[in-house]
Amino acid sequence: MDRNTFTGLFLILIILVGSTYLMQPSDEDIKREKAKQTQDSIARLTKNESTQTIDTTQAIVKPPIDSTLLKSGPFGAASSGSDEPVTLENEFLKVKISPKGGRIASVELKNFKTYDQQPLIMFEGEGNKFGLSFGSAGQNINTNKLYFIPSAKSLSVSKTDSSSLTLRLTHSAGKYIDYVYSLKGESYNVGLTINTTGMQDVMVPTQQYITLNWESLLKQKEKDLPGEQKYSSAYYKQGDESVDYLSLTESETKELNEGKIKWFSFKQHFFSNVLIAQNSFDKGELSVTTSPELGTVKSFAAKMQIPFLRQESSSFPMLFYFGPNQLNILEKQGFDLEKQIDLGYWPLKYINRWVVLPVFNFLEGFGWGYGLIILILTILLKMVLLPLTYKSYLSMAKMRVLKPEMEEIKGKVGEDNPTLLQQEYLKLYKKAGVNPLGGCLPMLLQLPIIMAFFFFFPNLFELRQQSFLWMEDLSTYDAFFFLGFNVPFLGNHISLMCILMTISTLIYTYFNNQVSGATGQMKYIGYITPIIFFGVLNSFPSGLNYYYFLANLMTFAQQYIIRMFVDDKKIHAQIEENKKKPASEKKKSGFQKRMEDYMRQQQAQAQKGSGKKK
Repeated sequence: MDRNTFTGLFLILIILVGSTYLMQPSDEDIKREKAKQTQDSIARLTKNESTQTIDTTQAIVKPPIDSTLLKSGPFGAASSGSDEPVTLENEFLKVKISPKGGRIASVELKNFKTYDQQPLIMFEGEGNKFGLSFGSAGQNINTNKLYFIPSAKSLSVSKTDSSSLTLRLTHSAGKYIDYVYSLKGESYNVGLTINTTGMQDVMVPTQQYITLNWESLLKQKEKDLPGEQKYSSAYYKQGDESVDYLSLTESETKELNEGKIKWFSFKQHFFSNVLIAQNSFDKGELSVTTSPELGTVKSFAAKMQIPFLRQESSSFPMLFYFGPNQLNILEKQGFDLEKQIDLGYWPLKYINRWVVLPVFNFLEGFGWGYGLIILILTILLKMVLLPLTYKSYLSMAKMRVLKPEMEEIKGKVGEDNPTLLQQEYLKLYKKAGVNPLGGCLPMLLQLPIIMAFFFFFPNLFELRQQSFLWMEDLSTYDAFFFLGFNVPFLGNHISLMCILMTISTLIYTYFNNQVSGATGQMKYIGYITPIIFFGVLNSFPSGLNYYYFLANLMTFAQQYIIRMFVDDKKIHAQIEENKKKPASEKKKSGFQKRMEDYMRQQQAQAQKGSGKKK
């Protein structure tokens, strides 16, 4: 290479190096370019969000967002954190709140135990979830997976105090969601207010609702798991409608779109988890599923829509109730929560609510044991019903005295003409001044009270874990004999109190047949019915069987005393006197009039039929 060529190449190299150095952008130019790129990205994202409609309802059922994506997306800083629980505690409750999801992770009722004397935990474990769902930046956010920052590590409240705790989920500066929990002394309530700040810029522009998801898997708390499942379901109050509930026996999902929802409840037999909205949920969905898992009562799920007004700050106050299904406690909560307790259909619920329960509460005030209270309650009711019992016995005694004459009529007329036979019987009743239904009507009037107890005892919280004699818990069956295997209609046990109740009913039936003179099918039906009820009531509360047993014993005593004052000879003499009276002096009962009219119609139809044949 000659000197001229080398000189030319050297000058070209100097020019390239110099131009590169001189044309390099300054630090200010670099900052301006980066800012411009960021603004362009935000503009493109906003444009995509405004032109695309995100279905948040469908988003709820999508798989959870990968935590690696969250770190670079909305609430990225909340994708990890400490999960050390925060404890809220008062005289009645011990509540543990998990920073993950900011949710109530477990609730212990401090004054109650399970059937095996373990701490009574309303719910706990991974099967329980609570969080908000909404769309943001093209993603579906579920706060149950994100970590909140608590304002304190624990909170203990005395009898007269109240306090609050805040857990915050931060999106960015000035944009966050707060869960504010509040607790008072001697209360089963936990307040929860959801506050949002700056979230109108975070959620997608089409977002009008935030979906609140609550799932709970409730474990066994009573000895009789099938019985506990029978009385457990999801309850709710919608608009001005009465309290309603999902199926007690089958799995069910129900859409609630016909009115604002004031509250809903995950109810077990004797305890409830209730969420009350101060401003009501706009709409929602409830579901209940009977779980095949051993020791699990049922699983519950709720999806409720909270209105989102797209303001700088908004608030949605709510109130939890974690406590017993005891009528007076639920009534103090308001909102018709006490209607979760099934006191029977009309008119049974009115008998239980306004007659039986006030008497029971009055006796409870003396501080007696519940076995004695049931005894006194039975005595009082039998005293009130004594006039009906006396009238029933007297009527059956009259029918017994007339039985020889009825047999004589039956022999003359025969059984081939039942219409004529009934007419002759009615003539005899009319002459004797006897109402054949006089013994049945008083029993029918007593039947609603007997049936009312069928609902009263199984749902009476006060009997829970109360013992009497060999019965360890009056609210459930007394398993005096364990069979070791399941028998249809009986289960795997035999209840001693149910046996005593059945035997006493059979003895009562025997003596009742002696009084009434029942024969034929009616006689045997009286013996079959107690056997059927033995299969039905074997798994019912021992307190209910105890009441029926006492009622039978007291009926024996009443009939024995009545028999001392009722003489068959005097009844027969009175009947003979009635026969001598003119027909004009005898009053016909409504039954007799209807039967005579019916017999005349039957006889007229029979005559028409015979005329046509001729």
